[in-house]
Amino acid sequence: MKLRPNHRRTAIAAVAAAAALALAACSGGSPSASESATEDNPYGLITPGQIRVASLGDARPYTFTDESGEFTGFDVELFTDVAERMGVEDVVFTGQDFSGLLAAVANGQFDVGVAAIGITEERQQTVDFSDGYLAGYLTVMASPDAGIADEADLAGTRLGVVQGTLQEAYAVNNFTDTELVRFPDNNAAISAVNSGSIDAHFLDYEAAKEYAEQYGLENAIDIPSFDAPAGFAIAKNKPEFQAALNEALAAAMEDGTWKELYEKWFPGSPMPEQYLPSSEQSE
Repeated sequence: MKLRPNHRRTAIAAVAAAAALALAACSGGSPSASESATEDNPYGLITPGQIRVASLGDARPYTFTDESGEFTGFDVELFTDVAERMGVEDVVFTGQDFSGLLAAVANGQFDVGVAAIGITEERQQTVDFSDGYLAGYLTVMASPDAGIADEADLAGTRLGVVQGTLQEAYAVNNFTDTELVRFPDNNAAISAVNSGSIDAHFLDYEAAKEYAEQYGLENAIDIPSFDAPAGFAIAKNKPEFQAALNEALAAAMEDGTWKELYEKWFPGSPMPEQYLPSSEQSE
């Protein structure tokens, strides 16, 4: 059922507006995001009955646009399922550069960020997250002729990273003898690898598989990344929205939907046990 905004009489609206201004003046800031929730809009969505999603158009197999320009991928299908469990069928995905995605969610341009976004302490200063729903590996991708087989081989090389990602943060802290070259997305970085302007690119393991098949590149180094699972990013102070996301996400895991989507989009990849139905987890 579509949710509609509550229409109020002009006089009441005027009194409410005056009260809100007075409150803002006393507090030194604007009302919190949670105060935008109403009976007709319990999650405080920008448009009642619709979830506006900031995502990526080139992050296969998580979220990307197909030949017709429609968003698809593991994260897209999972979030759409979660939203339907919350009673919201109108979900609108819009592509963003990753470097500005979380800021766009935090400042209210979007209701949620969905793009295999790793949950880190630094990012939690800007946005809140749902519970985690995915974990995996980070990968250095290079030509088979590049001579890169371990992290020591990265010294003195030019390594591509997408700005604002976990890979960039990891590389800054761990690849201190490597020149990092920042890109807005994976496609631009892989093009740079193919042209020889950089030696390798540091990206997500699953996304790397797609590029390996397409361009004949190889996963030179795989690094576990289970300490920052992916979550749905939302603006601060929206507890009703966060709780609803977590409840629907848990239901999708428990009834096997998560497992079905994982097998569809990550065939042959190790399956993180913690997201399986409780009956399939090891004791």
